[in-house]
Amino acid sequence: MPPILPTAIPKLTLVHVADILALAILIYNLFLMVRGRRAAHVLGGLGVLLAAYLIAVWARLEAFRSVIEFLAPYTVFALIVMFQAEIRRLLARFGRIPWRGLGGRLEQREVMEEITLAVRQIVETRSAGALIVVERDVGLRTFVESGVALDARVSRDLLCTIFQRGGTLHDGAVIIQGDRIAAAACFLPLTTRPLMLRSVGTRHRAAIGVTEDTDALAVVVSEETWRISIAAHGELERNVNLDSLLERLTRHTSARAARAERAPEPEQVES
Repeated sequence: MPPILPTAIPKLTLVHVADILALAILIYNLFLMVRGRRAAHVLGGLGVLLAAYLIAVWARLEAFRSVIEFLAPYTVFALIVMFQAEIRRLLARFGRIPWRGLGGRLEQREVMEEITLAVRQIVETRSAGALIVVERDVGLRTFVESGVALDARVSRDLLCTIFQRGGTLHDGAVIIQGDRIAAAACFLPLTTRPLMLRSVGTRHRAAIGVTEDTDALAVVVSEETWRISIAAHGELERNVNLDSLLERLTRHTSARAARAERAPEPEQVES
């Protein structure tokens, strides 16, 4: 009997590691694409057919195997038609990856412009007051959990709808994390500074309170005067115009994106 030679173990190179990681990322995004959708049931049905085909080959069920083999070439076209919406969603998901550089900055700029446009519409229509908190480095999960979870993309229409007078979500704060509206109708801690207790309302006190312990930026629209205020680092800046609001929001998010390159400089807000 000839001696059994040991099987050579394939050498793992950086190319192989990169190949495996790329495949894992693709499979993960495919899973996210179909999770919780009807496409998941379609893929389950295809898995059943594949298992049935393997059984047919093993059991030599020639007629059944021939039918499946005849239909197999048309399956690709059928999948493209059935999954066209999911394929578009997957490509859009790759397009929204916040790569560092110009693409990420443009996306941040668009989010801040949507917030500014929403504030402008609220002021012009005088629909209701507003309180919008934009997260930076310190997480606001505790406050997010106190409200109604949304996890929706930031848009002017959605923000204006939330703060519509008489709506169930207009009382409380909207918390924005990145390009997502994490939650609405959130409860925030109120500042206990005596000077603020006498000079501002509840929304402004909440805006100051949340920025006293975090590095978030809070935007307030007064329901009485329809003026815009910004709270940061426990200080309140009143009578802010829309151009200044957009500039402050952009600086706020840019500092977060650049924190790995340089330490963000603290912003000084006039009382």
